[in-house]
Amino acid sequence: MRIISGTYKGKRLAAPKSLPVRPTTDFAKEALFNILNNRLHFSETSLLDLFSGTGNISFEFGSRGCPQIMAVDSHHGCIKYISQISEELDFNIQTVKADCFKFLSSNRGGFDVIFADPPYAFSKEQLQDLVTKSKDNGFLKNEGIIIIEHSKHMDISDSKHFVEARRYGGSVFSFFE
Repeated sequence: MRIISGTYKGKRLAAPKSLPVRPTTDFAKEALFNILNNRLHFSETSLLDLFSGTGNISFEFGSRGCPQIMAVDSHHGCIKYISQISEELDFNIQTVKADCFKFLSSNRGGFDVIFADPPYAFSKEQLQDLVTKSKDNGFLKNEGIIIIEHSKHMDISDSKHFVEARRYGGSVFSFFE
């Protein structure tokens, strides 16, 4: 995996092979950030990265100057890796080892962007629950966006607060406001 843009543009990161992850491809990530470049001022944006895995998305936001990043994952190895790279690159990434649904049951303050990359095996109801809990429990600021990465075989366009979806290979980014 590599960082696409920002301070660490082109930097390659090699996550341990033992992590149970499916990182967002560089192709899909580049397309996502082309969309976000037109919507966000990264230096004024806060990010909540759910199911953060290798921290791929968190590192991209960090490289672009995002001042507040919280990465949540239930796997100890993922959290350890994100913390290590965050320290090496001097990113302000707060890591939380927790089940994302349990985490969303508590109020931790609002974020401008919530990105979630749950397992592709999640049901439509589980994906909708992520959006509902994020909004209802005060995690999303007014005017904020939620982005859920999911399989191209899952259609959640009829979900409440859905705005648009973009497909890149086998992945889809669904946007909610």
